[in-house]
Order: sequence, then C-alpha cells, then structure tokens
Amino acid sequence: MNYLKEERLNALAAEYVVGTLRGKARTRYQKLMMQYQAVSDATSQWEQYLTGFAETLPPVTPPEKVWENIQVKLGHKATNDAEFIDKTTNVKTSSDNVLDFEKEKQKRWKNLSFISTAAAMVLAVLLFVMQPVPTPEVSHIAVVNNADNTPLWVIEVSDTTMNVKVTDAFVALADKDYELWMVPANGEAPISLGLMPEANGDTRATPDILLDQSIAALAVSLEAPGGSVTGAPTEVLYIAPIVSV
Repeated sequence: MNYLKEERLNALAAEYVVGTLRGKARTRYQKLMMQYQAVSDATSQWEQYLTGFAETLPPVTPPEKVWENIQVKLGHKATNDAEFIDKTTNVKTSSDNVLDFEKEKQKRWKNLSFISTAAAMVLAVLLFVMQPVPTPEVSHIAVVNNADNTPLWVIEVSDTTMNVKVTDAFVALADKDYELWMVPANGEAPISLGLMPEANGDTRATPDILLDQSIAALAVSLEAPGGSVTGAPTEVLYIAPIVSV
C-alpha cells in the first residue's frame, strides 16, 4: 500500500491526530513519520488545523465531582471513612446489583461508542473541508507586452475563470485606467472585458462572450478613471494574441 498518496496520507494523518488510529496501525504510522518527511508534515498540518478548530469551541466546565474523583484516584484526597463504611454496609447482594452493574457497563460502552462515532464524524467533515480545491485548467493564455516587448500583464483563461497577473514591469498612472478588450475575429467592434488590475492581479469569472466567439486578439486601452464612457476603446496601447494551450 502506498501511504504517501495525498488522499490516503491525509486520511491517516487525520485519524492519527484525532485518536481513532489505534494499535498496530498507529505504531506503523509513527514509524512512517520517522521515515518520511511528507508524513511528518501532514501530521503537523492536521495538528495545527485541529488546534485552531478546538480554539473556536466554547469552554465547558466539568462538574466539581469529576475533579474530586480524579484527586481520589491519584491519591491526593482521602475518602471519607464514614461515607465509605456507610456505603459498604448498604451494599446489597441481590441480583438487582448485578443487573445494575451490567447496565452501567453497557452504558459505558455506549458512551465510548458514541465518542468514537462522533470523532469519526468530525474526521469525515474535516477531510471534506481540507480537500484541495481543484484548479481550473487553463485553455488560453495572452501576454500583454509594452513597446520594449516587456510583459506587463499575463492573462490565463479557463472555462470558468480569467486570471490576470500584473508583472513588476508595470507602472500605473495615477489619473488613468487601463481597460481590456476582446477583438472579435469577424471584424466587429471590440468588446470590453473590464478594467485591468494595476497591482496584485485578480481573478474574475470568464465572460461568456469570450468563450462563445472566435477571437482575433486582446487589446488594452488607456482610459479615464472608471473606463471608457463611449463603449469603445479611446486609445489602444497594446495588442496581444491569445493562444490555446
């Protein structure tokens, strides 16, 4: 079995951190952590994720009796002799006590089963949440260069998103905007695809028209703040071919 496959490794790391991976499986996983950095990294990631998840839960104060019982079992607090004698003298040897013991044992097993089930449910939810979001496959790309053939923007188009990246060579003008246009292959007027980002880049939904028509090229125009007011490019600065990848 290949434990290093991302999906299987995530599941094992989550089970290990939650505590549902037990016995030989847990020991085997601990050996894998010492052998493979990827296993150790996945475990650390789940520990950090669950720590953050736990911090969002409201604190619950246990009953005082719980703390007292812990102290007694650790030998930090002596039991009350009178109470002990009283309880001892009142012990019944009837079959009712046996039934009560059995019921108590069953109750504990049910509680343990419930906790295990709850942990498994939390694990399932976390595995779903932690699944990596699939990256849309790029189908077309265009690079907008300046007069010196230096890239200013890189445009990646998929069926669902259009990602526009700004390069370090781009210098924005304070009183101007840049607008992206699609130039149809049939010779019709350019169609606006919105303003170009001037820093950091952005990702937007791919315009339907960009997928429905044949494209001759993309163009970038210099416009007043807010973009063209006429619906047509004012001053075309750059033209970039768009190619399939």
